[in-house]
Amino acid sequence: MSKHGFPVWAWLLASVLSVGCETREEISTPANSGAAASGQSALSRKKSITIGMIAKSKSNPIFLAAQKGAEDRAAELSKELGLPVTIRWDTPNDEDAQRQAEIIEQLTGSGVDAITIACSDASKVTRAIDDAIAKGVPVMCFDSDAPESKRLCYVGTDDVEAGRAVMRAVAELLGDKPGVIAILAGNQTATNLQKRVRGAEEELATHPHLKLKKVYYHKETPQDAFAEIESAQKANPEINGWAMIGGWPLMTERALPWNAQEVVCVSMDTLPAQLKHLRMGDVQILLGQQYYYFGRQCVSVLVGKVLEGRDPDNVIDFAPLDRVTRENVDDYEKK
Repeated sequence: MSKHGFPVWAWLLASVLSVGCETREEISTPANSGAAASGQSALSRKKSITIGMIAKSKSNPIFLAAQKGAEDRAAELSKELGLPVTIRWDTPNDEDAQRQAEIIEQLTGSGVDAITIACSDASKVTRAIDDAIAKGVPVMCFDSDAPESKRLCYVGTDDVEAGRAVMRAVAELLGDKPGVIAILAGNQTATNLQKRVRGAEEELATHPHLKLKKVYYHKETPQDAFAEIESAQKANPEINGWAMIGGWPLMTERALPWNAQEVVCVSMDTLPAQLKHLRMGDVQILLGQQYYYFGRQCVSVLVGKVLEGRDPDNVIDFAPLDRVTRENVDDYEKK
C-alpha cells in the first residue's frame, strides 16, 4: 500500500492515465476509487500491450528518434505496470501512403492493442484509421496528422507556426538586404508540410523586400533533397535565402551547394548530422522538433486508452521548437 492508502498499482496506473495529449511530462497523481477499480480490472485482463507504430519511411532518420522515445517509454511502463508493453515498428521503406493504409489494416487484423501513425497523405489513410477505430483499436497521429479522421489525438509540431518561424529567421539573417527566397518542402501531399509551407508564405508576405522564387517539392530522402537544392541553386543563382521546412539535405555529408557568405539558410530539425552542418557554417539556424517526446507521448496516451478507455483532455499537443545556432550548439548537445 502507498502512504496515502492507495495500492501501488493504482498509483502506477494513475501515472499513465494522467497523461493527456496536452501534457508535457508524465505526472503521478492518486487514482480515485472508480478509476482504481477499472484499472485493476484492466490490468488483470491484459497480459501484454502491443502498439503498432507507423512512420512515414524508414529512409528518414528523424523517425528513429520517435521510435527510440516510444521504446524507452514502453520499457518504463512495462516495469511500472508489471506487464509487457511492446512497440511493433512497421514502416514503409520509402514514403507510400497506400502502403501505410495497408499496414494499419494488417496491424488491426493481427490483434495489436493500439496504433500510432505519421501520415504521408491524410486522404489515403483516413479510411483505414476510421476502420481500425470501429474495430476497437485506438489510433493517434504524430508528426503529420489526419485531422478529418476519427483519430484519438495528435502530438507534433505547430506546423503553421514552424513555417513562420523558419521564414522569420531567414528574414532576420538577411536584415534589410533584398532577398530571393526558395522554400524546400518535401512531400507535397503531407498535411504537416502543407501547413509549414503556408506559414512560411504568410510570414514572407510581411517582408516586402523578400520575394519567393519557388516552393521545391521532392521525395523525402537526403539524396533527393540535396539533388533538388543543387539543381535549383544552379538554375537560379539569384537565390540568396533558403527556408527548409525539413532538414533532409542536411543528413548527407556533402556541403551545401552555395557560398555560405552569400546565401543564408534556416532549416528544421537538429539531428547530429544537421548539427554538423551548423558547425560547418552551411546553415545558420536550426529549429529542432521534439521527435523523442512524440514517441514517448504516443505510448503514454495509448497505454492509458487501452487500460482505462479514457480519451485525452485535449486532442492536439504542440511541442515547442528548439532554436539552435553556432553560439548554443555545444550546450544543446549536452542536454
